[in-house]
Amino acid sequence: MCRIASHSGSWYSSHKSELNQQLEQWLANVEEATEDDTVPDHGIRAIIAPHAGYAYSGQAAAYAYKCLKADSIQRVFILGPSHHIYMSDCAVSGHTNYDTPLGTLKLDTEVIRDLQASGDFSVMSEQVDEDEHSIEMHLPYLYKMLAACHRETTVRVVPILVGNLDPEVEARYGRLLAPYLADPANFFIISSDFCHWGTRFRYTFYSPDDQPSSSPGRAQQYKDFHLPIYRSIENLDREGMRAVETLDPSRFYKYLEATDNTICGRHPILVLMHAIRSLPQSGNGGRPQLRFVYYAQSSQVRSVHDSSVSYASAYLQIEP
Repeated sequence: MCRIASHSGSWYSSHKSELNQQLEQWLANVEEATEDDTVPDHGIRAIIAPHAGYAYSGQAAAYAYKCLKADSIQRVFILGPSHHIYMSDCAVSGHTNYDTPLGTLKLDTEVIRDLQASGDFSVMSEQVDEDEHSIEMHLPYLYKMLAACHRETTVRVVPILVGNLDPEVEARYGRLLAPYLADPANFFIISSDFCHWGTRFRYTFYSPDDQPSSSPGRAQQYKDFHLPIYRSIENLDREGMRAVETLDPSRFYKYLEATDNTICGRHPILVLMHAIRSLPQSGNGGRPQLRFVYYAQSSQVRSVHDSSVSYASAYLQIEP
C-alpha cells in the first residue's frame, strides 16, 4: 500500500522536473555559501531540518541535507511531530511505500514490525498518515540525496510520528531507538520548525536580553522595541539551539519551561537527545557532537501585528 504525496501541488511542486530543479538550486546555494570543511565528511548520523512549505523552508532544509552522506546508509528513520491529532505515544506507518513526485521510497516493514512488537508503537491510520506533513516534507529531499548515489531503491525508510510525550516517555523512546542510532547503517532525520511567533500562534514572547529565558515577557507589555522583535525571536531560538547542542535534555527542558518556545518538533528533538544519552559507551557509540549550521525566519517581525516562523538546520556527528 502506497501513501500518496498528499501535500504536493500545494506545499511543494508536484511537477518532477520543477521540483528537481528547485532542490538542485537550493543545494547548490549551500555549496556557494559554505566552505568545504564546514561539515565533517564522516560520522554524520542525523540531521534536524524544517518541514514548512518549500517556498519558506526549502533553502534552510538544504543546509541539513548537504550533511547527509547517502552512499553508506541502509535505512532512514524520520521522526516528525503530530500536528493534527493528539497522541501520547509514537506511531509507525501502515504503508509499505511512500510516493514523491520524484519517485517512490520503500518502507522497512521488518523494522516497523519490530517496533510494533515492543508494544510502545501504535500504527497511524491512513488518514492520519496522509494528513500529516512533518514527515512528507522530507521525502523529496531524501529521495534526491539517495538518487544521487543510486540508492533510492535500496535504502528503506522508517517513518515515526511523535506525539505530545512526557519527559519520562521521551526517555523511554530514546532508549528504544538508541540501538538503531548506534548502528552506522542507520540515519535519522528529525523534523522540526522553530519559533512560531504572532497572535495567530498565540505566542508573542519578547525579551530585550541576549539570554531571553532570564527575562521572559510578552510583546504587548512594551511600548517601544529598542531591540527589534525579530532579533528577540532570533535570540530566543539561538538560546534553544545552544541548549540542544549541549545534548543534555535537562538543559533543553529548563529552556522550554522558561520560554515555552513554540518549537513544534521539540518532542522528536528530545527523543533524539535521549537516544544519544543512551548510546553504548563503546563499539559504535562514539563521541557525539550536534551543531546547527543554518538559521532563518520566514519574515522579520517588527510589530505585534506581524508573524513569522523560524527554521534551523543541524547535523549530529558520532565519531567512532
